[in-house]
Amino acid sequence: MTTETQVIKLTMPKWGLSMTEGRLVSWLVDEGSTIRPGDEVAEVETEKINGVVEAPAGGILRRRVAEPGQVIPVGGMLGIIADEATPDEAIQELIAEFEATFVPPAEAGDTGPVPEQVTVGDRTIRYLRHGEDGPAVILIHGFGGDLNTWLFNQEALAGGRTVYALDLPGHGGSSKDVGDGSLDVLAGTVAGFMDALGIERAHLAGHSMGGATAMAVATAHPERVASLTLIASAGLGPEINGDFIEGFIAAGSRRQMTPVLTMLFADQSLVTRQFVEDTLRSKRIDGVDQALRTLADRLFPGGRQATVLAPALAGLDVPVLGIWGREDQILPVDHANALPSHARVEIIEGKGHSVQMEAASEVTRLIDRFLAEVDA
Repeated sequence: MTTETQVIKLTMPKWGLSMTEGRLVSWLVDEGSTIRPGDEVAEVETEKINGVVEAPAGGILRRRVAEPGQVIPVGGMLGIIADEATPDEAIQELIAEFEATFVPPAEAGDTGPVPEQVTVGDRTIRYLRHGEDGPAVILIHGFGGDLNTWLFNQEALAGGRTVYALDLPGHGGSSKDVGDGSLDVLAGTVAGFMDALGIERAHLAGHSMGGATAMAVATAHPERVASLTLIASAGLGPEINGDFIEGFIAAGSRRQMTPVLTMLFADQSLVTRQFVEDTLRSKRIDGVDQALRTLADRLFPGGRQATVLAPALAGLDVPVLGIWGREDQILPVDHANALPSHARVEIIEGKGHSVQMEAASEVTRLIDRFLAEVDA
């Protein structure tokens, strides 16, 4: 039986460092439906946020092996995609063989990439690397986030690239010293990160405050930036939702944090209890609240953005992709109009500020296509 070409296993993906299993919430296509590569076929609940599983190949969804509500280990079988000529017996044989031999990666001791640390100046910076070869891509999170901001995107972008997601100072597993809280400090950290790892030139992708940071790096070191992907980026206009910034800093309980985090998404049901608890746990680390306060006072005083980088960006010969969710509640979608005339702008309908999570598959495809064209 030539299952390699006729039968494709649809399996539970691994999203995030600690994910070992996911719960199938629902199937989005019927058994027997014809699907194309990239079609959304199932919704999965993870410890962080609900995500959508894409079809890795085209064909017919011949079997829905897992049932809604079932908890499946990472790598476990969800379904089978095959062409109509594949006999039912071949499909049953593959399912039986898989079930007899499958060992969840967690049980086999295969945890995948693990976070690393590097010293940048007098700070320790945590990062996660996917891929070993090809152009460097550096993913930069926003205010209050960390490298898990990219849990749905990083591995998918690593085909033929080395993709780094880092924790900025004051966030995640990095040092909590943010200096004066300026963009210069954040941008200098990213440039220093590149120096420490011997990265001469990289594609930078930033979300929200991370977008402003990426622009500041490009402004200071244009020769080191191959392209900019700016996702719901700060730094393009003075307006920002100051209630979100202040609410995030002040929140100390699940009751306080939940309405703040729901501002990040158009679909508020995506904010799981675990997502809220993990965010609160990160905030309780010594030094985090002071770091966030310092950053907010410097970057967003009085609920306004102190630095607008759009004019400087217009003078740079750097390819730019801007991505925004139409329902963004943190930064106005019309800030995308401030991007330079040569920028490619994509507005995703029905999605919010954390569009790289809420529309992960579409955003990843847009970035992947953009980077491929830049590197062609």
